[in-house]
Amino acid sequence: MFDVSRDAPLPPLPGVGYKPQHYADIIKNPDPVGWLEIHAENYMGDGGRPIAQLRHLAERFPISVHGVGLSIGSEGDLDPDHLARLKHLVDWLNPASFSEHLAWSTHDSHFLNDLLPLPYTETTLAQVASHITQVQDTLGRQMLLENPSSYLAFAESTLSETEFLREIAARTGCGLLLDVNNVFVSATNLKTSPQAYIDAFPLEAVGELHLGGHDEDEDETGAPLLIDSHGKAIVDPVWSLLDYTLERSGPKPLLIEWDNDVPDWATLAKEATRAATALTKVAA
Repeated sequence: MFDVSRDAPLPPLPGVGYKPQHYADIIKNPDPVGWLEIHAENYMGDGGRPIAQLRHLAERFPISVHGVGLSIGSEGDLDPDHLARLKHLVDWLNPASFSEHLAWSTHDSHFLNDLLPLPYTETTLAQVASHITQVQDTLGRQMLLENPSSYLAFAESTLSETEFLREIAARTGCGLLLDVNNVFVSATNLKTSPQAYIDAFPLEAVGELHLGGHDEDEDETGAPLLIDSHGKAIVDPVWSLLDYTLERSGPKPLLIEWDNDVPDWATLAKEATRAATALTKVAA
């Protein structure tokens, strides 16, 4: 079992994904950043400079741990070694938040370097709920589950994505991580309304918001195809969708993700400043 009350939540401020090349700038002047996110798999070792820097940062900032390798949506069992390493990290770091993706990335003993989708059925609902319960019981804390970027829809799905996520949260007590860019990417690719998705989303369960950049392409028919790349500045339509979301959710911890072609600190801080302005508009 887990105890939600033991965790000090992330503040409703802008955060950024931490990159070692920004360490000196963050220590010198982090404004307007109020918290940092790390990817769990980068910090599962026992020592060295990465761990030393993380320990120092954790003395100054709330830390969010974002997992990318648990394969919550896989058909098979969770990897016990991976889960044990994750527990070791969470135990000594005591982060303000832990999150993972609604996706799968393993098959038998093979790890696939991608976050792959799954159909929304009663079978996958039971399977994902069981895995989340295992993670929360092992870590002794609530986790957040992130909505994916979608490039196709499964014909066998019997639930919408928002219905699936709502039921997962109800069954397991987990929270949700709402990635606004993922909503925009999925809605564009699947030709649906991103605003309708936000309206149907269980915002009361959201513990964290994400924003990131995406690449633009075309499918074989010439229709727009967006790729969730985390390698560019956030586009204006995604900022507008964030405003739409915040008007309904109120202020939330808001992360700027930029994982590829990482810019200098000034560029990243500029995105965080825009996030701070968006939060201020709904906090007034």
